Amino acid sequence: MKACETCGNTYDKAFEVSIGGTTHTFDSFACAIHMLAPRCNHCKVAIIGQGMEARGQYYCCAYCARQAGVHELVDRAPDRGAAAP
Repeated sequence: MKACETCGNTYDKAFEVSIGGTTHTFDSFACAIHMLAPRCNHCKVAIIGQGMEARGQYYCCAYCARQAGVHELVDRAPDRGAAAP
C-alpha cells in the first residue's frame, strides 16, 4: 500500500496522478485537489473548475482579478435580454 502525499494515510485503493512529468499518490480526490489545484492569486482558494487566467496568474473570479489590477476579465457576458425559448 502506498501513502497519500497530502495526509499520509496508507490506503489499499490509493491512486496516482501524473502531471508535469511527476507522479503523485493520493487516497482521495479531496487530497489530490488540495495538493494539485491551482490557487487564486488574490484569495488563495483552490480553483476547482475553469477559473480565470490573466498575465500568467490564476484567479477564481473576476472580482479577485480586479483586486490584483486585472480589469479585462468579467464573470459573465453583458445581458442583452432574455434568450428566445
